[in-house]
Amino acid sequence: MDARATLPGRRGAPGRRVLVVDDDPRVRTVVTWQLEAEGFRVAEAPDGRRALETIEREHLDLVILDLALPGVGGLDVLRRLRDGERAAGGTALPVIVLSGRSGETDRIVGLDLGADDYLVKPFSPGELAARVRSVLRRVAPAPPVTATGLRIDHAAREVFSDGREITMTAKEFDLLAFLAGHPRQVFTRAQLLERVWASAAEWQSEATVTEHVHRLRQKLGPRLVRTVRGVGYRLEP
Repeated sequence: MDARATLPGRRGAPGRRVLVVDDDPRVRTVVTWQLEAEGFRVAEAPDGRRALETIEREHLDLVILDLALPGVGGLDVLRRLRDGERAAGGTALPVIVLSGRSGETDRIVGLDLGADDYLVKPFSPGELAARVRSVLRRVAPAPPVTATGLRIDHAAREVFSDGREITMTAKEFDLLAFLAGHPRQVFTRAQLLERVWASAAEWQSEATVTEHVHRLRQKLGPRLVRTVRGVGYRLEP
C-alpha cells in the first residue's frame, strides 16, 4: 500500500455504504480512512462469517473482499453471495476483490464467480477508491425508459403498458429493456444472443430470440418490436 497515493476529500459519495472485508486490521484502517475521506460510509469485517452476517443485516452498495480470510474464505463468501442473489432473483451487490493472490488463475476464478473488479496487493488506496467509484457508476440503475404508452423501470424490473403492469419473464424483460435502450437500432438475432443472453449463435439457437420477440408482441402488441426483413429486430418507440 502506498499511503502517499491517497487524495482525501475528492468526489464525495454521501450515503454510499461500503463493507471492507480483510483479516489485516492495517488494511481495513487504510481503506476505511481513504473511503471515508471521500465521503463513503464504511463497515468492516475481519472474516468471512462476519462479512456474510453484515451483508445479510445491512443495506450495502459495494463490498471490498480479501480472499485469504480465516474460516469462510473470500471465494466462498463470493460464491454464497451470488448463489443467494440468483435464488432470490435479486440485484447483484458489487464486489471488488482486494487480494495478495496475483496469479492469473486466481483472477479468473474471482471474476468468473461474479467479482466486478480485482485489485492485487500491495495497492494504492487512491486507485482502490477510484475503482469503487467506477464500479458504482457502472452498476447504477438506468432511469426508467418511456416509449409510446410503455414504461420500463430497470431498478424495479417492471413494465407498464398504458398504465397497466405487464408480467414478464426475466429474459423477456432483459430483451425489451435492451431494445428500448437502443431505439430504432437494428440488431441481428446473433447480436441479441450475444448481448442479452451472453451466448454465441453456435451454442444457442437463434430461434430463442424469435420466440421471445413473439412473446413480447403477444403482451405488448405487434407494432412495438419491428422485424427488419433479412436483418433482425428494432424497437419503434
